[in-house]
Amino acid sequence: MACSLGLAMPAHAEAGDAQKLRRMDIMLMVTGLRCRTTEDNFMEDYGRFTSSHMTELNEANGELRAQLAVEAGEEGAVKALDKMSVVMANEYGAGHPWLSCHELHQVAQGLAAVQGRETLVEVAGQLLERQPRPLLALAGR
Repeated sequence: MACSLGLAMPAHAEAGDAQKLRRMDIMLMVTGLRCRTTEDNFMEDYGRFTSSHMTELNEANGELRAQLAVEAGEEGAVKALDKMSVVMANEYGAGHPWLSCHELHQVAQGLAAVQGRETLVEVAGQLLERQPRPLLALAGR
């Protein structure tokens, strides 16, 4: 069963986008907890991000669960999504691969003000890469 790995990659773009949003949310939560004892504590900004984008984040989770339910049934989907979330969180347990707490603080501030799922997905794609990209798509959206 593919979803038993907790990393099933949905075939269509919307589910892929949903996974990006889920992964970005978890990354910000985990790195925020790591950075909370520094001068770049961004937990309040993370809270503003989640409040501002609760609809998009909840929709993304629903899309992931629906995709997993096709493969594993409703109960299996809940377990697979939990496992997927743990795997994602563990990836960022040592911090972000190329962003410092200061940079993540700036990102979280910007994300709280961003509007639109498309922009969130674009930013998530950039933040989740293993290597940095030249620019983040936050300004003016």
